[in-house]
Amino acid sequence: METSKTNSGEILILFAHPYPQQSRVNRPLLRAVQDIPRVKIVDLYEQYPDFHINIQLEQQRLLSASLIVFHHPFYWYSAPAILKQWQDCVLEERFALSEGGFALRGKRLMSVVTVGHSKASYQLDGYDRFPIGHFLRPYEQMAIHCGMQYLAPFVVYSAHRISDAEIENRACHYRQHLLDYLSEAEHE
Repeated sequence: METSKTNSGEILILFAHPYPQQSRVNRPLLRAVQDIPRVKIVDLYEQYPDFHINIQLEQQRLLSASLIVFHHPFYWYSAPAILKQWQDCVLEERFALSEGGFALRGKRLMSVVTVGHSKASYQLDGYDRFPIGHFLRPYEQMAIHCGMQYLAPFVVYSAHRISDAEIENRACHYRQHLLDYLSEAEHE
């Protein structure tokens, strides 16, 4: 199953935050991109409060996107539980892997994460002992197995401590990042 070029430029943001009303950073990030044409935001906790994922619906959403974004806070060096549940249910072997699968081949995957610690903390000599990319390797490996290209993550560091002005700045950068992707996709 090959992906179609007619999908180029569609962005699917899978938002996974169990307490979005308490987030200082994620809400402004989403507000900054919600009005961009060809961007679809799915709040997984809102859509699936019981964790019963509609597999067919989610697979259809994936088929119509060229860029899939996993947008979430970074909890204990991982994503919130709903995103793992979504992966386990939606990325079935016959859909995403093996003969007859590879529905995601040629698509792109990007992580958008907010973390509580500083960028300096995510260094070999820092508090967290490893660069952020090391903690995101499972997503990179998932992309490789599905025939996708894993893009550099968009990270907001020090989410609990940055100023409102810096949050707005990061939200503007996020918006521009997605607009640049859409512009490039139009010219491919």
